[in-house]
Amino acid sequence: MRYAIEAWAPEYGASAGGIDAEVIEPTAMVERSIEIPEERWAPITPRVPAPACIAFVDGISRVDAQVWISEESGDMRPGLCATYAAGAVLCDGTARVADPRVHRGLFTSSGAAKPISTSHAIYEVRPSAGGMEELSLAVVERMRALEADVARAVTGADLIVLDGLLWGRADIAQAVGYVKSHHTPYLPAELNALVSALQPGERTPLFLVKTTWTRFSWYMRLPGGSGHPWSGVVRCEASPDLDPQQASALADATTAGLPAFASSRHKDARAPANLYPIGGLERELRRRAGDSQLLLRGLLSAARAATN
Repeated sequence: MRYAIEAWAPEYGASAGGIDAEVIEPTAMVERSIEIPEERWAPITPRVPAPACIAFVDGISRVDAQVWISEESGDMRPGLCATYAAGAVLCDGTARVADPRVHRGLFTSSGAAKPISTSHAIYEVRPSAGGMEELSLAVVERMRALEADVARAVTGADLIVLDGLLWGRADIAQAVGYVKSHHTPYLPAELNALVSALQPGERTPLFLVKTTWTRFSWYMRLPGGSGHPWSGVVRCEASPDLDPQQASALADATTAGLPAFASSRHKDARAPANLYPIGGLERELRRRAGDSQLLLRGLLSAARAATN
């Protein structure tokens, strides 16, 4: 395989863009009288103990280099050498990282692509269509699939918290999606006022969201917000395969359990929503992913050797 590696860091490359696991969703249909009739909505304080063991699952992805692969026709096809990883943190009175997995791939639509082996890593071919932006999305999809594999392998947890949307992972038992950002409005203004009035450890009633997929959802507030009306508010998702009573019990367990893991502003700029186990897992996965500059130098050396 004849190929060239961009000689500068990927963040300065040609339109690779950032990798963002969050999805801005299409207009949603929302059913609000699922747990409580809409006209009687009020904050809910769970009267249940926190789960004894919570597993937090998250992943990271990083573009190590942009690649241009020569086709027999003389055309050049784009590619991305990327690292993606996922793991879990089990919290049951202690906290320990479980099942960390680090994968690397050459994402490209080129039919001439072959694995790239360097002195530090091997990038297996991950066939993917499109240009740099589509290839970046393909990296995210692989990372999300890896997160789901890790979550399905978790044993002994009473609750599994998946950082991000539950989309594509709703089959995982006792799993909730944990969404920190609020790109899409789901409630009318009068119910958003209820969200703003939530106290730490309280949640909204359940509502059912229907877009290209369906899930139960609710808002809850963590302690340690900055005073902004939605500071410390996160949205959680649960499988539509649950009945409303099961979804309600899962929402109560989540709301009872997560406040203990809310981060502090002096330790995390994304506090309190970036929970301590998730932040710690991200740091550990980045460490295991290796030094990006070292990997880039290895890729440049491999490309020079391939042309000699």
